[in-house]
This record gives sequence, structure tokens and C-alpha cells, in this order.
Amino acid sequence: MKALILAGGAGTRLRPITHTRAKQLVPVANKPILFYGIEAMVSAGITEIGVIVGDTRDEVMAALGDGSAFGAAITYLPQDQPLGLAHCVLIARDFLGDDDFVMYLGDNLLEQDLAAFVDAFRTARAGDQPPDAQILLKQVPDPHRFGIAELDASGDVVRLVEKPADPPSDLALVGVYLFDAGIHEAVASIEPSPRGELEITDAIQWLVDQGRRVRCELLTGWWIDTGKLTPLLEANRLLLERIEPTIEGTVDESSVIDGRVHIGAGATITGSTIRGPVSIGSGAVIENAFIGPFSAIGARCRVVSSEIEHSVLMDDSSVVDVPRLEDSLIGSHAEVMRSRRKPRALRLMVGDHCQIDAE
Repeated sequence: MKALILAGGAGTRLRPITHTRAKQLVPVANKPILFYGIEAMVSAGITEIGVIVGDTRDEVMAALGDGSAFGAAITYLPQDQPLGLAHCVLIARDFLGDDDFVMYLGDNLLEQDLAAFVDAFRTARAGDQPPDAQILLKQVPDPHRFGIAELDASGDVVRLVEKPADPPSDLALVGVYLFDAGIHEAVASIEPSPRGELEITDAIQWLVDQGRRVRCELLTGWWIDTGKLTPLLEANRLLLERIEPTIEGTVDESSVIDGRVHIGAGATITGSTIRGPVSIGSGAVIENAFIGPFSAIGARCRVVSSEIEHSVLMDDSSVVDVPRLEDSLIGSHAEVMRSRRKPRALRLMVGDHCQIDAE
């Protein structure tokens, strides 16, 4: 089995951060989002991975390399224009060959182990009624915002509806799909949607209409599309709850470390309180500061005389003399500082290499 991970797309909902970096490389819990998907594939026993890349291909390729750091072999597949998920399958035809494969949206994060869903597909494929596809579904309270699946009495898919006004179910499609080689005929048979894209939902519906079996698995844990600030911070919170407390840097005697806290090698904590869950990257400097729960401070960041909570600071950024920064995403090499006026809480999403003087 192979994997096809989608790492193109402009990431417009995370601007200005994505003016200067791929949305899939924005970190949560001090690790780029895309890395979690790669690691999940390898954990599931899938090491031949194709990565769809767009305008940010150079950055993605530099971050992932040839895949050997993950125990994988990565092939890069350029998509010059965002023409739909099914188009990604179309341009990956030579790489995929006739192998079964997993298609995974590179900016999605799942709580559950991907290996269980891969094993379920493998088992079903070896059975008496092997499916041509398997989709992952999640019950949602607002199904009109998602692509929705309608199932028959046996639990197989009979219809997919994109953002229906009158949803036939509350089962939303999660960005994980498993296919056999039959999907190649499907993507070659459909027409572009009104928005000019080849939709993977149309390809799956084509399989159903041709009498092919499309089975489903239900996701019980959380699923987050990290394409906006609020869900990205929520993903950061959820993943920080998993970290193992480790102190590899230096903490002086006047500092307090409370709860799940990871402090990277070469980081220095002076006169500060760190209340976990918190991740502090290697080489970071924290002086006379409070770092509150659900914060990820990137490598070589500098936080001085400031309070930070429920925020992500990307590598090489600094926050100086800010009374309270919360619910924020600060880009790499950005600087946030305060003039001497009355303190106020700040909520920010700051792009790379910016400087903010907050009154």
C-alpha cells in the first residue's frame, strides 16, 4: 500500500502566516502539521509516500527531504493549479500504479491511530466482498457545513452530498480516503464541478453509481482541519496534552515548572513560571515571564517580562514586555513588544518577520 498526502493549497484562511510559508508547515505543539501525517503513515506500515506540492513546493521539499528522516521514501508530485482532490489522484497515476493507497489531507489532524483504519481496509479487501474504497466519517452537530455521507442498512455508502441544506445524515467526510486501483477509472470519468475542480466526492459517487462497494469507518476521537486560527490553536491544545514532561535545558532555582512541560536542549528559563501543558523549543530564552497552559514556544524564541497563554510562537520570534498575550499565533522572526501604557490583553496572528509595538 502507498500513501498520497496533499500538501498544496494556498492557505488563505491563515494569512498573513501563509504569505511566507506552507500552511502544512505551521507548527502545533512545536512540530509542523505535515509531519504528523507522515509519521502516521509510517506507523501504519506505509513507507512509499507521494506528496502533492503546489506553490510552496520548495519549502515543503526542504522540510521533508527524501523522507529518510521519517523512515519513508517520498516522491514529490507537482500540482501547478489547485484543480481538486480527484485531480491529485489523476496526476499521481504513475506513482500509484495499481497499488491500494491512502489519500490524506496534509493539514488535517486525527486523534485516533491511522493504522487501525488502514488495517480495516486491508482486512475488508481480503474478504468475500472487497470494497473499492473506504471513507472515514465523523458525526458532527452542523452537517450542512460538510460533505455528508448517506449509508444503507449494512453501513455501506449509497450517496455523498456536499454541504446539503437538508442533510441526509450527520456523518461528515474526514480528509482520509482509502482506494484500490478502481479510483483511477472514476477520476478519469467525472467532469469538473461548477467551481472548476475535479471533486473526490464525485469520484466516490461514481464508484457507488457503478455498483462498486464503498465502505466506511466511524471516527470516534477528535478531528481538526487546521486551516483557521481557532482550530489550529485547539489542535495545539489537544496535542500538548499528550507531551511527556522532559527538561533538557536549564532552569534556575527561582523558576517554577508545574505540570506537563517539555523544555528543549539549550533553552534557558530564568525567574519564570511555566505552567503546563507547555512545549518550549531548543535554544529558547524565557526571562521573568509566565508561560501558561497550552502554549508552544518555538526554537530560539525570546520571551521577556511577558505573560503568554494558549498561543503558538514560531521559531526565532520574540515577545518583550507584553503584560498578556493569549489565543495568538506569532510567525517566525516576528517581534511583539509594548510601549509603557496601561496593560491590555492581546490576541494576534502575526506573520513572519513582523514587528508589533503594542500600546
